[in-house]
Amino acid sequence: MKIKVCKDGPYIVTGAVPLYKKIIAQNGHVLDFYTDKRIPTPEGPYALCRCGKSKAGPFCDGAHTAVGFDGTESADKAPFNERASWQFGEGIDLMDDDRCAFVRFCHRERGSVWELTDASGDAENAREAIEGASACPAGRLVAVTKEGDMVEAELPREIVVIEDPLKGCSGGLYVSGGIPLEDAQGEPYETVNRYVLCRCGFSHIKPFCDAQHVVRRFRDE
Repeated sequence: MKIKVCKDGPYIVTGAVPLYKKIIAQNGHVLDFYTDKRIPTPEGPYALCRCGKSKAGPFCDGAHTAVGFDGTESADKAPFNERASWQFGEGIDLMDDDRCAFVRFCHRERGSVWELTDASGDAENAREAIEGASACPAGRLVAVTKEGDMVEAELPREIVVIEDPLKGCSGGLYVSGGIPLEDAQGEPYETVNRYVLCRCGFSHIKPFCDAQHVVRRFRDE
C-alpha cells in the first residue's frame, strides 16, 4: 500500500487501500466518526482529487489541469520527533507538532487534551488525555508515558473521506495504519500511524491538511 503525490495533480493510491466516507458527529459529550459507507474503488491504482475542483469527488476527474492547480508541497519533512513541542504533565507528557485538521476529537468530556495532560496525575484524566491524543486523525498529538513510551493505537490501513456537517463543510483525507506517502519527486515522507491529506486545494502545508476546508467552506459535491 502506498500513496503518491502527483505534481500539481491527484494522489495516486496503490495496493488496494480501502476507502470509506465517515461523518463527524456528536457522541455524548464528545465528537466521533460514524461510518457512512465504504466507497467502491477501481481495481488497481486509483486517483483521489487534491485540487478541490473535481466533479467526481473524492476521485480525480482531471479538473486540476483545467483550473491550473498549484499543488506545490510545502510541508516540513523533518521527522515528527524533531518538529513537535513538548508539554509535561503530572502523569503523562504530550508531543504536539501543531498540524491541525480541525476534527476536534482532542476535546474530551473532562476538558481538552492539553488541560487533561496538565492534570494527568489523576488516572482518569490521564486516560482521557491518551484517548484524545490517540484519536487525533492528523497525528498532531502523541501521548508519552513517564517511561518515555509514545502511545499509539493500532489502526486499520485505510483512507477515510471526512465529512463535517457540524461545520457545514467537507474535510480532508484521513490516512491511518502507517500507509507510506511519497512526494512528487519520489521521495518518502516519514511513515506515521495517522495523517490527514488536504483535498480542498487551499492548505498552506500541502500535501497535509491545515483546516483551510473549514475557513473556505469547502464542499465536495
